Amino acid sequence: MIASLPALVSRLRLKQLRLLIALDEQGSLHKAAEQVAITQPGATKALNEIESAFGTRLFNRTSQGLEANDLGRCAIRYARLIHTDLKHLREEMLGILQGQGGRLAVGSVMGAVPLLVRSLSRLRQAQPELSVEIVEDTSARLLALIDQGRLDLAICRTSVSQRPDAYDSELLGQEPLQVVAHPDHPLTELAALSLAELAACRWIIYPANMPMRLVLEREFSEAGLEFPRFPIETASTFTTLMLLQDDPQTIALMPREVAEHAARFGMLAILPLQLRSRSEPISAIKRHGSPLSAPARLLLDELRRAANS
Repeated sequence: MIASLPALVSRLRLKQLRLLIALDEQGSLHKAAEQVAITQPGATKALNEIESAFGTRLFNRTSQGLEANDLGRCAIRYARLIHTDLKHLREEMLGILQGQGGRLAVGSVMGAVPLLVRSLSRLRQAQPELSVEIVEDTSARLLALIDQGRLDLAICRTSVSQRPDAYDSELLGQEPLQVVAHPDHPLTELAALSLAELAACRWIIYPANMPMRLVLEREFSEAGLEFPRFPIETASTFTTLMLLQDDPQTIALMPREVAEHAARFGMLAILPLQLRSRSEPISAIKRHGSPLSAPARLLLDELRRAANS
């Protein structure tokens, strides 16, 4: 039986979590004890206390040393996250004390990456000591990271959430979309295209229920066409670009600004198809009622300027 959360909070100590990480890295209680600067009997006692706190064995004792079991690997993973969070906490507090620098964690859907990059570039000119973590993912996953406190700010959409009122959002603008293909795709030579001419192509599409996927589904439905069968689904920009490079017959839907950037480097071609539907606007989003850190406020100011320029 795994211990309750209050029991874990009251019994676990940070040095014990450091020991878990050292045991994973060293595989030996003796070497792990040296790494965290305690005696081997002290390490043995600490490990017993850790397993007692959780109410279960975390390591298997073998002739080669200690080997984490499934529960142990889970505990080690979270010990590393807690250690990283403390490091980030220290960075942010130093930034507050020094009046500059600090740490910022921000997420973005694919189409907002160019806007984010421009905004961060200007912010880092004013705050060169700022440490920044950028996460590119779907709106649903970014909102989950906001819920967990892993992101200060995200540029995405709240409509994918079952509780959009849990967030504060500020509209940044539209995300125009474009159909793209390998530069050698035969359709790139045409002056104009209809969706019917693309229906039989091999498509790379966004996962189900995501805004870009919904736009494409709506386009096919309004044109009276069957949605492409057997597509490749991915939310990764890099994967989409690699798939387009690998197969000259594939096509994909992509935010226009991302597509134009890739086209300038010859990585893809923009097909001459005018979409009727517009995607849902993107917004800067944070947890409802949660104040932004100083770096996040500065980034939001830059996002506003970039969106309005």
